[in-house]
Amino acid sequence: MVRSIKAPIKERFKKAWNAFNARDESFNGGYQYIGPGTYSNPDGIRIGCYSEGTIINSIYTRIAIDVASNNIHHVQLDKEGRFKSIVKGGIEDCLNLEANIDQSGKDFIMDVVISMLDEGSIAILPVYTTRDIRDGSFDIYSMRVAKILQWFPEHVQIDAYDEQDGQHKPLIVPKNSVAIINNPLGPIMNEPNSTLKRLVRKLSLLDAIDERNGSSKIDIIVQLPYSVRSEGLEARAEKRRKSLEDQLVNSKYGVAYMDGTEKITQLNRSVDNNLLTQVEYLTKMLYSQLGLTDSIMDGTADEKVMINYQNRTIQPILSAIVDAMKRVWITPTARSQGKTIKYFNNPFRFMTVGDFAEASDKLTRNEIMSSNEVRDVIGYPPSDDPKADQLINSNLNHDKTTIVEEKSIEEKEVENQNGI
Repeated sequence: MVRSIKAPIKERFKKAWNAFNARDESFNGGYQYIGPGTYSNPDGIRIGCYSEGTIINSIYTRIAIDVASNNIHHVQLDKEGRFKSIVKGGIEDCLNLEANIDQSGKDFIMDVVISMLDEGSIAILPVYTTRDIRDGSFDIYSMRVAKILQWFPEHVQIDAYDEQDGQHKPLIVPKNSVAIINNPLGPIMNEPNSTLKRLVRKLSLLDAIDERNGSSKIDIIVQLPYSVRSEGLEARAEKRRKSLEDQLVNSKYGVAYMDGTEKITQLNRSVDNNLLTQVEYLTKMLYSQLGLTDSIMDGTADEKVMINYQNRTIQPILSAIVDAMKRVWITPTARSQGKTIKYFNNPFRFMTVGDFAEASDKLTRNEIMSSNEVRDVIGYPPSDDPKADQLINSNLNHDKTTIVEEKSIEEKEVENQNGI
């Protein structure tokens, strides 16, 4: 089965245009002036820096998993703008089957989210396409997440992985050929003095202190029974210090003896406790700003908590990803034909089947939503039944004539002309 799927893709790749194979052409080789360059988005969020803090990584991973759990599809809409069917091949395969030779669709979306959260702005590069991505309309066979290195008026310089030789390479590509995604939570996560950046700095300090405390240093002061005011007394004090060090180093259990007139004071480390308090405070603040809770992180959150988190954090990220893709890759002609890229964030998925059935029944029975509107929310195509588009209380009797679609004026005129 795997072979039957991959074989056609490989065949298409043989004839496909590859973004990396055009690196030495004029737009990428420096022969043509393309405007002044900057190292940050001149009209967006500043690029962040990577942190290896466990807290930060756990937040990135949690959000990425939850975003990737929602379905993103290349779809055909009906005349009412509702989901009708999935458009097979191309973008759809990249998002839900294989984005590239190394990543499945879900792996790719997780990569997009984690990179975006960390960098602030990233690009999705169509790698294998039916034609040169600079020439307008094209079908996409594979795509990669790329880091944005520089911004130009109509271009961006990116760094992307070339699977042909396993190397990361810089490319300069038109902005209208790559999907540029900006983190909607950037002010919280990517600004220099944002809550997340402040937390990263505190975590770095805490790590440095942990390394120091984990070393062989004890950080003590020995008070000797005499003043060190001459070279002779200083040499005597130094000899005593080395004696204590030797005792501790050579002792199996770290035990040493001292003179009864000597006093030892361990340095005060209240700064460590204060730093830990700041880390806890900033973590709590970051959780609050991102709609996160301990229950979300450990998987015990109830329906209300999850819906709040989805609305505040997950949906804005999904919208940023989808809007960037369809703005660049869905042409005006395709849009006029009802093609688009759409995410399905089903608000009922946190319910049991019984609770969902009850909720959907209440929505339709109280004429809040039609059956087709409910189906659209959960990612189902509309029903052909005319009643599915009407606000009808199924518990009440309705005159059959009220649910029969009226003929249009045009249809009536045609019938009159034909003598019907």
